[in-house]
Amino acid sequence: MKAMIFAAGLGTRLKPITDTLPKALVPVCGEPLLKHIVDRLKDAGIDDIVINVHHFADKIVAYIAEQDGFGIKVAVSDESDRLLETGGGILHARDLLLRDEPADGRFLVHNVDILSDLDTRAFMDAWRPGALASLLVSPRKTQRYLLFDDDMRLVGWTNLATGEVRSPWPDLDPASCRMLAFSGIHQISNTVFGVMESEGMGERFPIMDFYLKVCDRYPIYGVEPASLELIDVGKLDTLAVAEDFILRRSLRSCPAGREA
Repeated sequence: MKAMIFAAGLGTRLKPITDTLPKALVPVCGEPLLKHIVDRLKDAGIDDIVINVHHFADKIVAYIAEQDGFGIKVAVSDESDRLLETGGGILHARDLLLRDEPADGRFLVHNVDILSDLDTRAFMDAWRPGALASLLVSPRKTQRYLLFDDDMRLVGWTNLATGEVRSPWPDLDPASCRMLAFSGIHQISNTVFGVMESEGMGERFPIMDFYLKVCDRYPIYGVEPASLELIDVGKLDTLAVAEDFILRRSLRSCPAGREA
């Protein structure tokens, strides 16, 4: 099974660090975020990874070379000319993701700035036959939630702050749904590319827009682990939280003086 790591983001919330460094290479306990994610995927048995790049793409490519491809198969999906967002990034990487893979296979997608204690193998094993995608979700507090029915099938999205609701079902009542937060980790069927094309998604689009557009016709499920600690390393004040998380999991010391 392949995986794709989203590493193309601008990392604007991590400025000024990302004025000279891509978000993927921001260090946590002396190692770049990208290395932490690759190690987690390798631990789950994944040895074939696609990494998309845009912001300081050359630095990410150079780092991958320095690491000798982390000892696995690594392909780079280059978005240097134009940032394609999450859905467009997946579509752009189509050939790399499908290479040497069965038509009925699937791949894992992981944001580079998400650290967690997820049992990745268990999440992969929770795949439902016939699903288009499987989304890792949790009840963490936020303003934007995905909406699921009693079978954990995706039916919509809501923003509690604005009251906005998005769903293929125009009369959907969020109060009747399970409200859970998306983690930035998901599995997607290889059949997704044909669906994207038939829906006319174009070159650049968010993956969640696509999911919400087609979830009434193609099963997309949520998977909620019994427990999940997840750190979104998206802002400067989360770096210390991320380091504490890594320390607790690895029982080792960070270098004297944080590099971040």
